[in-house]
Amino acid sequence: MVTTTAPSQTASGTSVGAQLTATARNVLGTSTLDDSSLRRFLHGLPGVDQVGADQRAASLGTRSIKTTAKAWGLDMAIRMIDLTTLEGADTSGKVRTLCAKALTPDASDPSCPRVAAVCVYNDLVPVAVEAVAGSGVKVAAVATAFPSGRAPLDVKLGDTAFAVDAGADEIDMVIDRGAFLSGRYLQVFEEIVAIKETCHTAGRQAHLKVILETGELAGYDDVRRASWLAMLAGGDFIKTSTGKVSPAATMPVTLVMLEAVRDWRRQTGQMVGVKPAGGIRTAKDALKYLVMVNETTGEDWLSPDWFRFGASSLLNDVLLQRQKLRTGHYSGPDYVTLD
Repeated sequence: MVTTTAPSQTASGTSVGAQLTATARNVLGTSTLDDSSLRRFLHGLPGVDQVGADQRAASLGTRSIKTTAKAWGLDMAIRMIDLTTLEGADTSGKVRTLCAKALTPDASDPSCPRVAAVCVYNDLVPVAVEAVAGSGVKVAAVATAFPSGRAPLDVKLGDTAFAVDAGADEIDMVIDRGAFLSGRYLQVFEEIVAIKETCHTAGRQAHLKVILETGELAGYDDVRRASWLAMLAGGDFIKTSTGKVSPAATMPVTLVMLEAVRDWRRQTGQMVGVKPAGGIRTAKDALKYLVMVNETTGEDWLSPDWFRFGASSLLNDVLLQRQKLRTGHYSGPDYVTLD
């Protein structure tokens, strides 16, 4: 049973929701926060040049990376991975195996860094929390009726509260795409704010990643609008996808989201992270994303605090490339297999 808690408080004594609403009104330049004011602001954002975004992303993907930079990039990519299993057949044993891989990605090389987090369904959070205790590896839980986001708000809040109470460090929530695409922006805003408040209850402060499910949005303009709406509502990260819809993460979509967090910082002074998830499987792709981060938002985002990869198989290829760089040869596929 979900318990009801009082709204979480900021250091100044204001509720998190009240503070976020005040910030949103200030950014919008309005005293009234409703669908009309949100629509006016979101549809007033500069349009995205789709051809330009595609070409820019493709151009960044051709940059050459030298050996020293490649070694640094491969290690940084590992540090940025949210190692993920989100299957209906997941078991406690599979999650423990995942956590062991997160803690020791390469048993033959003690210098290999750990991943940023493991990402699991919320009923398996207690298993993951126990498995990574004291390691610095975070536990992320998907919540809010993942992956559809189609559930009453009290169900979404209960889903989130369970994961936070079980010890999740991070919550990956999905927005209601139906509400967003119908122009019910205030509903989406208020749901994100409510989830954010639930992340900050009972003395805990779980980070909130807001999944836009960009593959279901109408285009790059919608990606930009959804990114700004999520940031207005207090998302600590904006995330491309659940990994359950195709297309998932793409470089042009991630570029649009990186531009959004860059512009948000310029306007508010606040940094927000970005997490592409789904379909990023090779070290070569990961390095392309890191180049794009550096060129778009700058070095401040080249940290697992501000950029993550949501992936299940990416780690395996990064480890193979890392070993090739270190030893001059590849190991067999069994060297990196999770199963």
